Amino acid sequence: MNDLTKLILASTIAGALALGGCGNESPNADDTAHADHDEHDHVEGDHDHGGEMHDDHDDHDHADHADDVALDPITVDGMTIELAQGHGEIEPGKEMHLVVKLPYSDNGATVIRSWLGTEDRFASVVAKAEYAASHDDYDVHAIAPDPLPENTMWYIEIEKPDGQKLVGSTTPR
Repeated sequence: MNDLTKLILASTIAGALALGGCGNESPNADDTAHADHDEHDHVEGDHDHGGEMHDDHDDHDHADHADDVALDPITVDGMTIELAQGHGEIEPGKEMHLVVKLPYSDNGATVIRSWLGTEDRFASVVAKAEYAASHDDYDVHAIAPDPLPENTMWYIEIEKPDGQKLVGSTTPR
């Protein structure tokens, strides 16, 4: 089995397990089962590391960004987008954090996706950013491919509310 097949299989299983426990309680189920589920939701820092969702960042603590390091900004369609990377230096298979600051405030109307690897997304896990109203930026948690491709970059796809998609990249730390 090749690495891509293993990655897809692992992602599928993880997604099925994550969805399997949500919302399956009967209307008469006691609150204990749901309380256990809620506790589980918060163990991993309020993030679904599959990349599509994590809890509302309005309560997001700025201390979580203490280790963020500014990356080279990207310019797409005349816009300069500021970026910062968290969780240390990039390593194969490691979860990384990216903060994306747009040059305008849209209250989360833009959809931002990001991945580490190559532009073609081969062997990469694409993660959807969550808008953090408390600091008017977007937070992404993405898993670095293992093995890391040569010349790995952060890729950022910005989908504006009008449907226009823009892609830029920058070098990770």
